[in-house]
Amino acid sequence: MPCDSQQKKQRVIGITGGIGSGKSKVASFLSQEYNLPLINLDTLCQILLQPQHAGWLALHSLLPATYFTPQGELDRQYFRQQLFTDSALRRQVDAALHPLARQEMNKQIKRFDGTVLVEIPLLFEAGWQESVESILVVFASTKVRVQRIIQRDNVSEKEAQNALAAQQCLRQKAAAADHVVDNSGSWEQTCLQLQELANTDIFLTNNRLKNEQKIP
Repeated sequence: MPCDSQQKKQRVIGITGGIGSGKSKVASFLSQEYNLPLINLDTLCQILLQPQHAGWLALHSLLPATYFTPQGELDRQYFRQQLFTDSALRRQVDAALHPLARQEMNKQIKRFDGTVLVEIPLLFEAGWQESVESILVVFASTKVRVQRIIQRDNVSEKEAQNALAAQQCLRQKAAAADHVVDNSGSWEQTCLQLQELANTDIFLTNNRLKNEQKIP
């Protein structure tokens, strides 16, 4: 069979973890260091939740007016607090937003050739394992994560603990991952792990995928 030099293989790597584990920092580092496109599900959801967008319309029909500002925007801080403490609400919101977010994610992935990084905070909770070829979990200890959440979000320790409790156990995610990076220590230590990971075949640069021909 002749080799088609124009044919390009796409590889989708899902990056996930838990709140406060540092997954966004890891994803950004990998994207910049290895020149790989990065799709962020939180960013896509922020767009979906803008007034009159699909996600906003879904929530507007689901939630009472107390969840919205007088200007009609979603009160994100109040909304987030309620999600962390109300599991029934969280299930309703997930059922409404996850299909929309997944549709938009797949649309964005198709814009690229080669290796694509996708940061998906709730990859396991949403059951999206089959949407990616490989899963990288960014791990950090509970103590470290709580401290980071308190400092980042200016919340109490109790609120930080509630945020952790609202997500699947990070150790369970790590056990189900293809690759794990421990981000509990210094950033330098994390970078060393990422550089070692990059020496495996998890990362194939777009240039290699575009230029190398595979012999059948």
